[in-house]
Amino acid sequence: MASVSTAAASGGFALSSHDRERLRRRVKEALRRARRGGEALAAITVRVGTEVDPSAVVAASRRGAEAAGSRGAAAAGQGSGGEPAGSRGGIAAGQGSGGEPAGSRGGIAAGQGSGGEPAGSRGGIAAGQGSGGEPWFCFEQPDRDRAAVAALGVAVAIEAGGKDRFTAVAKRWRSLASRAACDPPDGPRGCGPIAVGGFAFAPDGGQSPPWAGFAAASLHVPEVAFVRRGDDVRLTFCVLAQPDDTVDDLVARVAARAASLRDGVGLPLLDPSPAGRYRVVSAMPPEHYEQAVARGVDRIAAGELDKIVLAREVQVHAPVDHDPAAVLGVLREAFPSCHLVCAGRGDAAFVAASPELLIRRDGERAATLALAGSARRSADPAVDDHLGERLMRSAKDREEQAIVTRRIAQTLRPYSVWVTAHDEPEVVKMANIQHLGTPIRAQLSKSVSVVELAGLLHPTPAVGGEPLAVAAPLIPALEGLDRGWYAGPVGWTDLDEDGEFVVGLRCALLRGPVARCYAGVGVVRDSDPAAELAETEVKLQALLPVLAG
Repeated sequence: MASVSTAAASGGFALSSHDRERLRRRVKEALRRARRGGEALAAITVRVGTEVDPSAVVAASRRGAEAAGSRGAAAAGQGSGGEPAGSRGGIAAGQGSGGEPAGSRGGIAAGQGSGGEPAGSRGGIAAGQGSGGEPWFCFEQPDRDRAAVAALGVAVAIEAGGKDRFTAVAKRWRSLASRAACDPPDGPRGCGPIAVGGFAFAPDGGQSPPWAGFAAASLHVPEVAFVRRGDDVRLTFCVLAQPDDTVDDLVARVAARAASLRDGVGLPLLDPSPAGRYRVVSAMPPEHYEQAVARGVDRIAAGELDKIVLAREVQVHAPVDHDPAAVLGVLREAFPSCHLVCAGRGDAAFVAASPELLIRRDGERAATLALAGSARRSADPAVDDHLGERLMRSAKDREEQAIVTRRIAQTLRPYSVWVTAHDEPEVVKMANIQHLGTPIRAQLSKSVSVVELAGLLHPTPAVGGEPLAVAAPLIPALEGLDRGWYAGPVGWTDLDEDGEFVVGLRCALLRGPVARCYAGVGVVRDSDPAAELAETEVKLQALLPVLAG
């Protein structure tokens, strides 16, 4: 595995002559396949220095985000592991000729049909690339061996809608993956071409104006992708070859993209004393939420369903635009055990510090976490332990969590040799909240991709209801909001169709000076509307202090 080094003049990543030749071979093969079958991905993967911060490089290098990049340079000492950014070793090489800017390339520019057929795009608005910069994606869990995936740009945009959107997107990615001309697997999971993105909670979700750019099902095959586990950091460059392309043009495009990446930067810092006034307002009066919970309890008491999850939206209006990269930096310091997400589309970004793994597939092994029930934390260890013990003894929370565990296990069994779950839940402690959780593992017996597994499991009763057929139409009727990607699966998949998706919780949609924060609770027979409203306030504390100055 070769390495790349920082180009002294530009601060970017320059490919060595060996890697340029390897890239040329991959592009030639991709063009050969494209001219026989319409299109094919070409990619190479290189090793980079352990001190490289994938999310910071991606955030600083996105086109249309020069200001954010300069702020990141000022925070160059703010690495993911606390180490200062330094110069990196490797073989220096000149940049390739051509140097044309890399354009986003995609498949057939088709419409998003009601049957869920995925749409490809050649970048631009259809790929979520608005005036605020090109798409970018960060996915981290620092406490899990510094695990990180970070991606930039769009080689192919895969979008779909409707009830079959997971199957449609998985089919499209499988076709692209099967024709990719790239390096043999080497390094951490996620090396090589990947697809990153997310899915709305509802089959037709994300249609309201605030969620523009976040389709009901949207995965991007990025032009640039970092993956990190421990001290092993790899960088993949990917380009879509189509029959009328030339080798020189595609190689030059990748070389220019490599040189444009900014190294030696950290995530930008939040302004500690911003000028102006912040306003925090509920999208609907709190009384509306209490009434929705009360109506949900009435439906449960009538025997129509066992559980329903109801959410509310709280907005933070800031005197300046919210900076998603800076927010991500604060979240990974505050919530290192959570799954941290930042998905940027145009001038908006979806950020989350989710405690809930929906599905992780590694070959024939699958893992998930049934999470439900919650209680606040306390700075006093004795009080904190007492709150956790009280959560374990809560009949309401145990019932809610058991419903989630049963449904997940039942869903996985038809596709597995075995499924195992602990008999008793455990208390899962986050920075500001604690939950009841049951780890669930499965040995798969059928070839089901991680995207398809996510589609089978989503939505679990932790974010939807039980039975789902009754809860699904009732949720928007009671909530009165478009959840968009809130409570939907967000994550990535690789060439082997492995990968991981988490549930988009403890999240906010940032667009300009407005942040829309979302939180929900599970409503069961014994739910009290005032107590459930208070629980949403606890969950909102993951992001409100960060966003509200």
